[in-house]
Amino acid sequence: MEKREQIYEGKAKKVYATDEEGYVIVSYKDDATALDGQKRGTIVGKGAINNRMTNFLMQLLSKNGVSTHFVKELSERETVVRKVQIVPLEVIIRNISAGSFAKRYGVEEGIVFEEPTIEFSYKNDELHDPLINSYHALALKLATKEEIERIKSLAFTVNRVLKEYFLSLGVKLVDFKLEFGRLADGTIVLADEISPDTCRFWDANTNEKLDKDRFRRDMGGVEEAYKEMMKRVFGE
Repeated sequence: MEKREQIYEGKAKKVYATDEEGYVIVSYKDDATALDGQKRGTIVGKGAINNRMTNFLMQLLSKNGVSTHFVKELSERETVVRKVQIVPLEVIIRNISAGSFAKRYGVEEGIVFEEPTIEFSYKNDELHDPLINSYHALALKLATKEEIERIKSLAFTVNRVLKEYFLSLGVKLVDFKLEFGRLADGTIVLADEISPDTCRFWDANTNEKLDKDRFRRDMGGVEEAYKEMMKRVFGE
């Protein structure tokens, strides 16, 4: 497979065309943003960690019935994925109160929910990704009713599998963001990434934050937290 011209650059990744129809190469960057792009910086080694962790977790989820865009890891920073049309809905699953949820509803962080919650936000930088519900998504024609139900079902499956997996590593999966895409035939698959950029990870014993919150909140130890999650997953 031949890597060709860059076709997209986002906050954390670049996407390149290939000589094969229906496939692209994703390249992960060390760039970091937070607070709706107001805070910018670099987390050394983040791109390699997020690439490898995402690919490992995508394969774990595939074994548990979740179709993904993952095809093949090329290097520590580059991966071949199936080309998708991203559904402009960010899907947020929460198991424990934290972040914007705690702030929005005036509750403390760390409340364990009896059942996970699900939220949608409209993926639109100009509008700052506003929260919406499924009826808004239908009205805006962001997805069909069938696609929304499929996305919800897949998201809860992802949560069930990953929550159990991370707990086995001594990590609480507090909350996380997912994105889904449509293949050429319309099939909905899990896309984007699963990493300390997109998940809140807390140590199961100490509640130490092992994710991007350390960057968002100027807590220090950012690279160390990413490396610790890499160590938990890969034993490195």
